[in-house]
Amino acid sequence: MIDVIISGCGPTGATLAAELRLHGVRVLVVEKETEPLPLARIVSLHIRSLEQLAMRGLLERVLERGRQRPVGGIFAGIPQPAPEGLDSAYLLGIPQPVVVRLLEDHAVDLGAEVRHGRAVASFEQDEDGVTVELTDGERLRSRYLVGCDGARSTVRKLLGVGFPGEPSRTETLMGEMPATAAQEEIAAKVAEIRETDKRFMLSPLGEGVYRVVIPAAGISAEPPVLEDFKQQLHAIARTDFGVHSPRWLSRFGDATRLAERYRVDRVLLAGDAAHIHPPTGGQGLNLGVQDAFNLGWKLAAQIGGWAPAPLLDTYQTERHPVAADVLDNTRAQMELSSADAGPRAVRKLLTELMDFDDVNRRLIGKITAIDIRYDFGEGPDLLGRRLPDLDLKQGRLYDRLHQGRGLLLDRTERLTVEGWADRIDLVADPAAALDAPALLLRPDGYVAWIGDDQQDLNDHLARWFGQPAAGA
Repeated sequence: MIDVIISGCGPTGATLAAELRLHGVRVLVVEKETEPLPLARIVSLHIRSLEQLAMRGLLERVLERGRQRPVGGIFAGIPQPAPEGLDSAYLLGIPQPVVVRLLEDHAVDLGAEVRHGRAVASFEQDEDGVTVELTDGERLRSRYLVGCDGARSTVRKLLGVGFPGEPSRTETLMGEMPATAAQEEIAAKVAEIRETDKRFMLSPLGEGVYRVVIPAAGISAEPPVLEDFKQQLHAIARTDFGVHSPRWLSRFGDATRLAERYRVDRVLLAGDAAHIHPPTGGQGLNLGVQDAFNLGWKLAAQIGGWAPAPLLDTYQTERHPVAADVLDNTRAQMELSSADAGPRAVRKLLTELMDFDDVNRRLIGKITAIDIRYDFGEGPDLLGRRLPDLDLKQGRLYDRLHQGRGLLLDRTERLTVEGWADRIDLVADPAAALDAPALLLRPDGYVAWIGDDQQDLNDHLARWFGQPAAGA
């Protein structure tokens, strides 16, 4: 029997497969596409995603394939530089196929099996597992099934999980293509138009290539063609800027939906199968990858037999509110992009408020996911939050998380993880730059406990990592 079948090998599915393989879980990923989609679309990896990739030793691989960009100005495109004091002042622009290939290769290197040209056609679950039938007629048995199969998720539909929200009301064209017009001419024209129309943008990507975002009013073609973009550019800017030879063309709407449940017994949802929203702020890929980091170690613990009873349920209780918040901030950003007088007035006011660093930092924190705080109960402000990478006496903190295990960072040098050493690493470092005597990190890099009392620590080790090993 396979431990986990994952439907979909996009960024979410590939990340989840790798996280499971770190714990020895037998994983099969099925992907309906035979080859990566032929899109050179540039996506943004935000601060928290880059941190979690660093925790698995993947940061250098993505950095060398992407382009660092300022993190300021990412909320509704309001041109406000990032305030001082952020842990990272950049995001990474990187072609989506490169991200997918890197994450899939990582999962395969760890032992995951990926089958292209196949997808989930149907499934039935019982108390012991899930029987999955693929589109080629093969029937497989697994302990769990995870739908990472996108906005039109077959798994979610077969599971009967509701997907409430709002249908698309506003359609937008988006693509990447070279332009022959001078950069100065394009920049001046874009600035003029964006005084009133925030849904119009030509963003330079380098080497004369631009990301073009433009309202799709009157354009019904799906997918759109280059002539559609030229028509809309002429209608709005009175020139097409000489755009030609597109890398990719697409259209998107502002449909916003959130699955009612992320889990029904042995079947779970992650990524776009669980939530969709407009691409404002570039949050979609990041939200899905972070779902996978949250789910992976918990599902592995369940399969490994050491998970505390409520652990797998915390996947929904933690990630569902995060997705709901992302949906709300994308709704707000779409409203702020309207050319109507009311939204323009609100945008002007918000632009003024973002001169205050606390406001600017708060909005950047929403987009980049560095302000997430899971509800772990009463405790210091750091409890339930991410811990930035720290310089330790023996390397960097994130380097100690490559195996996907928990970690106790102890400044007191007297605490122990005896009984949990098969699940937790111990780093004793009295010089660590912490405002706490010791803290416990989960495998996804969130602080699960802060203190200096061994019994209290043991209680929290049991809460997150199950009972101690027999005989310990």
